[in-house]
Amino acid sequence: MNSASRSFGSRREFLQWTAAAAGVAALSPVVGLAADPDPYGGFKMCIQSYSLRGFDGKTAMQHTQKLGLKYWESFRNHIPMDTAPEKIEAAKTMLKENGLTLLAFGVEGFNENEGAARKAFDFAKAMGVMSISADPQKNKATFDLLDKLVAEYDIAIAIHNHGPKASYDKVTDVQTWVKDRHPKIGACVDTGHYVRSDEDPVEVIEKLGKRVFGVHLKDFKGPAGQDKRPTILGEGNLRLVETLKALKKLDYKYSLSLEYEESPKDPIADIELCLKAVRDAVKKIA
Repeated sequence: MNSASRSFGSRREFLQWTAAAAGVAALSPVVGLAADPDPYGGFKMCIQSYSLRGFDGKTAMQHTQKLGLKYWESFRNHIPMDTAPEKIEAAKTMLKENGLTLLAFGVEGFNENEGAARKAFDFAKAMGVMSISADPQKNKATFDLLDKLVAEYDIAIAIHNHGPKASYDKVTDVQTWVKDRHPKIGACVDTGHYVRSDEDPVEVIEKLGKRVFGVHLKDFKGPAGQDKRPTILGEGNLRLVETLKALKKLDYKYSLSLEYEESPKDPIADIELCLKAVRDAVKKIA
């Protein structure tokens, strides 16, 4: 979450014109998906709901359903972190009404405050998520606490990299802090931010191995050592097919979350293109 702005006006206008002429939604991935019960090749294909931050929670879930997805990773604006039973029930009901399963939540900050950390884990447990995308402080007290909580709750902590100059800029930052820690303390690999940091997400996944508990799929384009611009998945520096192959080798079972940060008020056409790129990549590794 955090990127430079970019306009895809001419592309979007062309796609919308083409779709209107055909009488269908522009490149809608829903069209034709019924013939393939698993178009994402066994991956739990999600959308990070930050991609739909221009909409309220209910509308964002409705868009996700129309995109043909069954899984979700939410951030606080769409599902507040509230452990009150009525709030939990309302969130679960809304997800169920839209045919969605919540797999992950975040990105959440953590420090040595056990009360605040337990609130996050209590919420995650009540919602049935597999992992919490996290940005923990880099100190022993915080990681000692996380060691205890992931063991107690059986929920993974997935450390999210935020790109250049962030706390977990490079894969070595993550490796340093997860070394000798509980096996369920690992990483949420944000492919776009690793590209921004001039790291190859494929190599990152291979280095982290079974400690990969989350993936945010996004793409950036540009030369090494320079600022990069966001782009449609598969059109930038990310080696998408090889990224999915690396995850397959791990028998990866956690969320694979598309996170598209551009055009927050009108992202759907671009999100459709990104999802199509994933489906096309899956066909190449089948």
